[in-house]
Amino acid sequence: MTREPFGARLARSVVERGPLCVGIDPHPALLDAWGLDRTPAGLERFALTVVEALGSTVAVFKPQSAFFEAFGSAGIAVLERVLAEAPAAGALTLLDAKRGDIGSTMAAYAAAYLSDGSPLAADALTVSPFLGVGSLRPAVDAALGSGRGLFVLCRTSNPDSGAVQLATTSAGSGDGATGVAPDADGVPMSVAQQIADAAVELNAGAAPLGSIGLVVGATVTDIGVDLSRVNGPLLAPGIGAQGGTAAALRRVFGDPDGRLPPGILPSASRSILAAGPSLAGLRDAAAQTVDEVRAALR
Repeated sequence: MTREPFGARLARSVVERGPLCVGIDPHPALLDAWGLDRTPAGLERFALTVVEALGSTVAVFKPQSAFFEAFGSAGIAVLERVLAEAPAAGALTLLDAKRGDIGSTMAAYAAAYLSDGSPLAADALTVSPFLGVGSLRPAVDAALGSGRGLFVLCRTSNPDSGAVQLATTSAGSGDGATGVAPDADGVPMSVAQQIADAAVELNAGAAPLGSIGLVVGATVTDIGVDLSRVNGPLLAPGIGAQGGTAAALRRVFGDPDGRLPPGILPSASRSILAAGPSLAGLRDAAAQTVDEVRAALR
């Protein structure tokens, strides 16, 4: 089937519904808080309640695969239902699975999560580039070939991330599989910047937004990466329970003149999910977050 590119679909959804991605993260503590059993039935009630409450208003849902995988095949079946019912309600789906491997294994992940006909296929997938950005080529090809997207880990907010992501190496030292040209002078460049530059190349010429996004934590105090030319979505997890705020987005992403790159997509999970199981409570929490984000990015 011919599908409009993910970047274009995301840009339109954000305009219509607001710049917010809501995580569906069934933490055991949240199941408890909702009065649900820590069983596949409780998992299903939790996840589908979120879809029912917000599916017609939120731009993107981001189910965290690990919390579904923890319940084995029954949990995966619930995840399949979420990935089917969220689009039916009008929301895009971003599966947070952070897959990353090489060769035929990466191709198999791409078939599972980015190919028409797979029950686990989402509109987009988070992937890890730390086996080399070129290792993602099967996922890139599958995503772009089917109108889907990727969000590549770039500058995450966990405390020890900088040791890897801000480490420097010669630019273009990989196999060039993403199309990023090697730096003729071998100028040292951080790993995170090489990842961002790969997205720049892959999104070149796309309008209104490319389909290869980056993950950049909303609580990172020093990004150390030039994101101005990415031309793709920038997923910013950490709003709410992790300490990030909508007001801080301009500090995190803005340049010295206060300009923001396009495509910033803040993500919130527990701060919204804690308002359940009330449908009205979930809707109010999401609406308030959208208003705060709009004001911050305006």
